[in-house]
Amino acid sequence: MNRNPSRLKSLLQRARTFIGLATTSASAAAAANLSTTAASSPSPKLAAAAMDDLQTQLKTKVCIIGSGPAAHTAAIYAARAELKPILFEGWMANDIAPGGQLTTTSDVENFPGFPEGIQGMELMDKCRAQSAKFGTQIFTETVNQVDFKTTPFKIVTDSRTVIADAVIVATGAVAKRLNFTGSGEGLGGFWNRGISACAVCDGAAPIFRNKPLAVIGGGDSAMEEATFLTKYGSKVYIIHRRDTFRASKIMQQRALDNPKIDVLWNSTVVEAYGDKNLGGLKVKNVVTGEVTDLQVNGLFFAIGHEPATKFLDGQLDLDAEGYVATKPGTTLTSVHGVFAAGDVQDKKYRQAVTAAGTGCMAALDAEHYLQEIGSQEGKTD
Repeated sequence: MNRNPSRLKSLLQRARTFIGLATTSASAAAAANLSTTAASSPSPKLAAAAMDDLQTQLKTKVCIIGSGPAAHTAAIYAARAELKPILFEGWMANDIAPGGQLTTTSDVENFPGFPEGIQGMELMDKCRAQSAKFGTQIFTETVNQVDFKTTPFKIVTDSRTVIADAVIVATGAVAKRLNFTGSGEGLGGFWNRGISACAVCDGAAPIFRNKPLAVIGGGDSAMEEATFLTKYGSKVYIIHRRDTFRASKIMQQRALDNPKIDVLWNSTVVEAYGDKNLGGLKVKNVVTGEVTDLQVNGLFFAIGHEPATKFLDGQLDLDAEGYVATKPGTTLTSVHGVFAAGDVQDKKYRQAVTAAGTGCMAALDAEHYLQEIGSQEGKTD
């Protein structure tokens, strides 16, 4: 989980490319508008029409919304099937850079094909390059509106509207994080330097092996992650703000019976500290107000995820936790022709490799759907 300068370089390159494209487009639009104004004084009706024209409208067989392993795997499969997909990767959507959750992770050691591991940002750059190589048209724009009520479907950003015969939603889910001194990134923060939101992803990293670790949470995820971490850590503390867990009884008992797990009840973390990497936590007892030092070298948030589904505006069926509901064993959603892949529909596994697998499934499901409606025979250019 060491920081890599290439991650910052990659982010800066992406930002420079995006800003350059945005500036060029804006300048061209402004020049065209000035030329029109100079040539004549248009009526309000014509002016409104001109403004509509500024928002480009494109047509495609498949539109993919997302930028993680699920989205790019879907794009690769769709592009190789000559479906000419359009992909919206977003611009800091949900405060995450294009590339999804993996861009917030340094060392990725559990993705097949990289025996020495790979930086999360580098992995997603490779996925993006592979999507583009096969012909995916990628826009660094955030989708803020969709219309799934009629076909073909409509996908809208601030800059353009896409009309698509099929849509793959792969917008992921963002791990919830707590905000306290030392919890963030940058100077004085230990995010990716001992603090993580995925024990399964990061728990086996060398900086955590045979070291005391802590998990914040009280649900099934916290119990599962704490139990998992006992394989690697010398000791695991579960820090919970209440005096009872909300996890299922069986998961609670499994954690409580583990001799390597201790529970700090009625407690919250108020500060993380250390040198290069996390060295300890200041933990406050919410009943007594006492603050104590807890020497740990790893802290894992296990307080849930928030699926990125708000932009759907209720047009797809969601489960009780806000994840897109799919037909078991498929990526089919409640709307015929709209498919969901990756963490936006997966609250159990939440791994890069499983997301990629469902991205493949979504592309194949979409291809079969398009064959059904005859789109590949030329009904949509």
